[in-house]
Amino acid sequence: MTVVRIADARSALAGVVSPPAQISLTGVRKYFGSSGFVALDDITVDIPQGQFFVIVGPSGCGKTTLLRILAGLDAQSEGQVEVRQSNPARPTNSMIFQGDSLFPWMTVFDNAAYGLRMRKVREQAVADTVRLWLERIGLWRFRDRYPHQLSGGMKQRVSIVRAFANDPEILLMDEPFSALDEQNKLLLHEELLRIWEATKKTVVFITHSVDEAVTLGDRILVMTANPGRAKAIIDVPFERPRNVLELRHNPAYGELVFSIWEQLRDEVQRARLSAERNQP
Repeated sequence: MTVVRIADARSALAGVVSPPAQISLTGVRKYFGSSGFVALDDITVDIPQGQFFVIVGPSGCGKTTLLRILAGLDAQSEGQVEVRQSNPARPTNSMIFQGDSLFPWMTVFDNAAYGLRMRKVREQAVADTVRLWLERIGLWRFRDRYPHQLSGGMKQRVSIVRAFANDPEILLMDEPFSALDEQNKLLLHEELLRIWEATKKTVVFITHSVDEAVTLGDRILVMTANPGRAKAIIDVPFERPRNVLELRHNPAYGELVFSIWEQLRDEVQRARLSAERNQP
């Protein structure tokens, strides 16, 4: 299958050289059970170190399966997955899930400290690191609260703190804002971009939202309906740091969102028809 690549012509003309790949996928396939159901088919992509890489596609196209493979929670059936670690003292990845993934019996502080404590980090270092991150994201005064005492947006901010505080080389994010209202989603986009700009971690981010993909990403992988294949890899040309509201007033932003939706629309319709045929 030919993958459409829509690149930023300015970067090409300027001779910009990408940093080395931190994640390399070559011919990755994933199938399940004796039926041979194919979830992913021939995924090949390199993700440079420090890039914010977004995956967008219709429901059931294998996005989460791909993320689970990158996290080491599942294994590919065929192909190669290479994740390069530059510092063995740090965890390779941390994952932020869709919806609420906090431990309900732990306080905000203890949830944020969980990864560090699992790594047996000294308690004083844990306390200093967690305080730094909770203050940075405006949650220090809520450190003794429990998840049931927090709003949905606050819970996701704690999840972000927990991931960044653990200082992984790679952040894997599976539709972390999908359950939030638009106002909270906008605020968390700004929060995430601000933190990412300060850390420049490699991020692989899954979303159904084309707007979210363009707002956050450096590059976007558009996937086909099942079986999930790479349909297009799109470079996002907007400079960083980004102001979310200003970006959305840029006519080029609307043009890029429309272009990606054109790539995605047929796949969404195909996924819908397939789901309707499989209804009992």
